[in-house]
Amino acid sequence: MTDLLAARAQMAMSLAFHILFAVVGMAMPLLMVAAEAMWLRTREAGWLDLAKRWSKGTAVLFAVGAVSGTVLSFELGLLWPSFMAEAGPLIGLPFSLEGFAFFFEAIFLGIYLYGWERVGERLHLAAGVGVLCSGVASAVFVVSANAWMNTPAGFEGDLETGLHSIDPYAAFLASSFPTQAVHMVLAAFVTVGFAVAAIHAWRLLKTPQSAFDRRAFAVALAVGGAAALVQPLSGHASAEHVAHEQPLKLAAMEGHWETLSGAPLHVGGWPDEAAEETRWAIKLPYMLSILGFMDPQAEVRGLTEWPPEERPPVAVTHVAFQLMVGAGTVLMAVSALGAGLAWRRRGPPLDPWYLKLVVLSGPLGLVALEAGWVVTEVGRQPWIVRGLLRTADAVTPMPHLILPFTAFSALYGVLGVTVIGLLRRIVFTAPVEADDAAA
Repeated sequence: MTDLLAARAQMAMSLAFHILFAVVGMAMPLLMVAAEAMWLRTREAGWLDLAKRWSKGTAVLFAVGAVSGTVLSFELGLLWPSFMAEAGPLIGLPFSLEGFAFFFEAIFLGIYLYGWERVGERLHLAAGVGVLCSGVASAVFVVSANAWMNTPAGFEGDLETGLHSIDPYAAFLASSFPTQAVHMVLAAFVTVGFAVAAIHAWRLLKTPQSAFDRRAFAVALAVGGAAALVQPLSGHASAEHVAHEQPLKLAAMEGHWETLSGAPLHVGGWPDEAAEETRWAIKLPYMLSILGFMDPQAEVRGLTEWPPEERPPVAVTHVAFQLMVGAGTVLMAVSALGAGLAWRRRGPPLDPWYLKLVVLSGPLGLVALEAGWVVTEVGRQPWIVRGLLRTADAVTPMPHLILPFTAFSALYGVLGVTVIGLLRRIVFTAPVEADDAAA
């Protein structure tokens, strides 16, 4: 393994690990606040127990997320010093704001965890809302930095002549920022909502009388399902932006090789980069032109317009994109079905066959989340900042990078096992409630 590949693998592994905790920081506060709001409305002790258990789980995940996020900040400087030297003045603003948001999130979470009997009920609920808003803001600020890497703005010049006329506000509001931020926030709600719903659906299949799990399942499915139904609109907006601003990434996402008017959409298939064709794909006529430009006859540029050394890894980008869209489509269908069942039954859909469907669908949010970031990052290669700085030119000259990659991989493995064990003890050891027998 080359040092460049080891550095890229370490960043990929660190990001893939940390993003799981980042989405929890956005979505779990919404679940715990919803549970507390239901307790304030109904005064049923089960809702209070659920809110407290979810808040403890959120605290554990927040702590591990803080550790993995700190590691990432060091990795940026140690593994990619040229990137930080050049990009620092432009992405320093969102990273600074992310730090403030993180501190506010920690403060509000402290009030929420230790203020149950020390502050008023409405103030306590407001602290939970503060955790939610701070967590979302923290992630959005980081997405701003990533959006700048995809569509750099806020400067003049290049690396040879030097960057000048630096405008950090223009960099913060890079053209891809709005679509990326909305898509990321919705993805967090989908991922966490369905993951939590799947856990409690599985428990309900074993103990259908558990009121604790019925409440948790209803709240989590409502959050994840609502976001899954809205997410395709955000995805379409993102696709339109990529079509206009990053045509090479669009071509890689779709495995689209030849420039065509009325370009078809590829469903499935495997890009053969040597033969410059996508094999075994189902082609939907005109759909790529429609989805990218809202015009069935619009011209879509193909990969062959760029030399091979300028193209991203096409097979990885295309397959990741297909996984993201496929998983999102399934979750949207499961959400629509659940909404229909809930409307008919005037309550959460607790049919055993639907619970099994949710259990099977639970991991798909995680699949879509990780695949989406593969599309975002791999689809930008060979650039770390598109059109400005190549990844190979940004890596540290320090040798033997396989060693920290191996060490951090082992560390993240240990942390992951520890977190799962803690969550099982803190959150998922709820006894069957006394009133469940009558339920």
